Parts: sequence; C-alpha cells; structure tokens
Amino acid sequence: MCNQTAAAADKLSPTHIYFHYPEKHRHGADYLCGSISEIISEATSLFNLAFPIALTGLILYSRSIISMLFLGYLGDIELAAGSLAIAFANITGYSVLSGLALGMEPICSQAFGAQRHKLLSLTLHRYVVFLLFTSVLISFLWINMADILVYLHQDRNIIGIGQRYLLFSLPDLFTNSFVHPIRIYLRAQGITRPVALASLFAVILHLPISFLLVSHFNFGVAGVAASASISNFIVLVSLVAYIWVSGIHEPTWERPSFECLTGWKPLLKLAAPSCVSVCLEWWWYEIMIVMCGLLVNPKAPLASMGILIQTTSLLYVFPSSLSFAVSTRVGNELGANRPFKARLSAAVAVFISAMMGLSASTFASALRDKWGRMFTSDTEILRLTSVALPILGLCELGNCPQTVGCGVLRGSARPSTAANVNLGAFYLVGMPVAIGLAFYLGVGFSGLWLGLLAAQVCCAGLMLYVVGSTDWGLQAKRAHMLTCIDLRQPDGFDCNKGEEEQPLICSA
Repeated sequence: MCNQTAAAADKLSPTHIYFHYPEKHRHGADYLCGSISEIISEATSLFNLAFPIALTGLILYSRSIISMLFLGYLGDIELAAGSLAIAFANITGYSVLSGLALGMEPICSQAFGAQRHKLLSLTLHRYVVFLLFTSVLISFLWINMADILVYLHQDRNIIGIGQRYLLFSLPDLFTNSFVHPIRIYLRAQGITRPVALASLFAVILHLPISFLLVSHFNFGVAGVAASASISNFIVLVSLVAYIWVSGIHEPTWERPSFECLTGWKPLLKLAAPSCVSVCLEWWWYEIMIVMCGLLVNPKAPLASMGILIQTTSLLYVFPSSLSFAVSTRVGNELGANRPFKARLSAAVAVFISAMMGLSASTFASALRDKWGRMFTSDTEILRLTSVALPILGLCELGNCPQTVGCGVLRGSARPSTAANVNLGAFYLVGMPVAIGLAFYLGVGFSGLWLGLLAAQVCCAGLMLYVVGSTDWGLQAKRAHMLTCIDLRQPDGFDCNKGEEEQPLICSA
C-alpha cells in the first residue's frame, strides 16, 4: 500500500497564481494554486524533456526534407507519386504503429513514477511483439497498394511509381516496431538524449546514401524509399548500441521472458484507443492528399499538398515534443501519487502551447511566397502553396493546444477521451466543411485547408475543456490501479462510470 497523502513538495509558498476549476473538482480547495517558483520549476522540467525530443524531431524532419528534395529532383510526377505513396504509408502503416505504441506511454510513465521497474521493462517487451505482429499484417496491405488506389480513382501513372516507392519502404515497418517502444521506454524515465544522438548519426549518413542510390545508381523513387529505410535502421542499431554500452537500461531492465506473451488485456485497452486517437488526426492530413487526386488536374494539388504536409510536419515538431514531455511528467507524477504536480504540469504546458501556436502562425504567413521555392519552380504549385500557407498558420493556433492536451490525456491513461474528441472535431465537423467547400462550392484546394481549420478550432476547444475539468485526485487513484500499487478499489468508485472516472485493471 502506497501512502495516499500528498508529498511535502506540494506545499504552497506565499505567492501564487490561481487557475479556476469547477466546484466538483476542487478537493477541499477553492482554486488550483501554484507558486511562481513551482511554475518556473515545472516549465524548466518540461523544457529539459521537450528540447531533446524537439531536436530529434527536427533531425528526422530534415531526413524527410532530403527525401522530398530528391523526389522533386526526379521530376514533378515523381514528387506527386512519392507524396501519394507517403500518404498511403502514413494512413495504413506509420500512423497505426505510432498510435499503438503510444498505448504503452501511460503504463511506462506511471510505472516509473511508482518505481515499478519490472512493469516498465515487461511493457517494452510486450509492445515489441505486438508491433511486429501488426507490421506483418500491414505489409500485405502495402503490397496491394496499386489495386486499392485504382479503386479510389487515382491516376494510374502516379500509382505505378508510388507502388515502387512503397515496396522499398517495407523494411521500415519492422524497424519502427522496435524504435517506437524503445523511445517511449526511455522517455518515460526522462531519458531523451540517446534518441537524438542516434537520429543525428543516421541523418548525417542519409544524404550520401540517398545521393548514391538516386543519382549514382539511378534507382529513382525506389532509391529514395530505400535510403529512408536504411537511415531508420541505422537509428535502431545506433540506439541499441548506445543503450547497451552506456548501461542506462540497467536500473529498469528485465530479461525478456514468456511473460511478455501474457497479460495483454490492459495493453489492448490502452493501445486500441491510442491508435484510434492518433490515426483519426493523422489520417485527416493524408486523406486530404487522396482528395487532391480527385480534383481537376491533380498533379499540381498533389505536389503542393506534399510540400504543405512537410511544412505542417515541421511546425508540429514543437507542440508534439511538448506533448510527449507533458505526458511523461503527468504520468510520472500521477504514478508517484502527486496529483497537484500533474495538474500544474498540464496547466503550464497548455499555456506554453498557446505561445507556440502564435509563433507557428506568424512563421507560416511570413513565408507564404518563399517557402514553396525550396521544393519546386512550377508556377501553379507555388501559387497553390502560397494561398494555403496562411490558412495552415491559422490551423496551428488550434493544433498546438490540442496536441498538448492529447499529451495530458495520454499521461493520465485516457486515450478513449482523446479519440472521441478527434472523431467529433475532424470527421463530424472538419470533413463535411472540407468536402463541401472543395467539391460542392467550388473553392477547390483551399477548401480542404479551410475544413482543417474548422476541425482544429473545434478540437482545441473540446480538448481544453476536458483538460480543464479533470479530477486529478481521481486520476492519481486510477494510476495506482494501473500499476497495481493499490489493489483495492478506491472508495466511491462506480464501475458503471466512463473512462474519466473508471479505474484501470492491473497491468502485471
């Protein structure tokens, strides 16, 4: 049995900033209080976690930019085909693996906060097995990409080149089945530098490998895909080597055993909604690429959409890094039974995310006439990119807070709530707006981005409401149930309540 009282560190100093919360969530205090020193300390902790993650994201982004530049070098049709293939890969593969892997984040972060090191290692082993099995299923889908896209009325010439790209990306699925769980396993412990160093080493080699395969051996789009797969494999090998030589895994490491093939029920309960939450948002961007193929003269819209997706991927690095950081902080503090600290971390992260949104919007609008020239000189592609960039910037005003809100929900093991918010915002609001504007009102390419803007505004509002009305004391009790620190059901629990109020079953 863990001590259920708050830690001494949660005591307040005389100067406070107040955040109002609804009556039913006050737990004996009228307001959420945080001293200036506590807020600065929390912001520093978030920064120390988020900075290496952001650096890793920028490094990996530079790798994708290199791939896009080589596709553009090969020609506009190769750029369009590569964009379509990458969209298909993201929709059916990368988003699925990433989303499923995030299901282990609340278990690992809360287990580390609760000092349950065996559970941390066991979760890593379970998820590697789970993702490898999933990758086998996804590979069959990738092999049949051409038939699927022909059914969706995509251009056959573009499909043929895109299929070649996808076939040479198949090894990447199995590499990611190891990379994603290892990254989360380390991040839950506050260890982020090894991933950044491994990614940097791989990107340094990515450019010469791409040049060798694409320009020297003339492998075309197959060379671009193969170089990306090789680069990611280098990340995996470098990361494992660094971990093993440095010994940073030793405090929490357990040898793999047959136990990792059992106890999957809690895993699936978190992995499935985590996957849905990630995919619902990720798929939206890729579905926009598919819808571009249905517009008149789709080559320019497809190429422009590929450029814009790369742009929003760059801007997404920063709120996603903060999202991962706050997820770890919230999970660690809930696992350690410090609900006040978890609540303070969420509040500080949401405030920082609002500042990020303003910065991203300014960046996108300021470079509207220059950004596309990095990728192509085609006049029509540049025009479409210039028109959509300010809309993309406005989307970031909502995207940054909602991304960080998702991180808070992950850390508190509430993936179903995040999935419901994304479903309502993106598909019940954003999708009808996008289709109506693009195809029925004749707005065309820009209409797709206006639909995204409607979705992001709705999603941000819903996410902020959910985070702001969280009962943090109850979430700390749920964390104890998840990590089996306290096997008793807390007083007042109703098994008929929803995810927000329901305890999780034991994970080990």
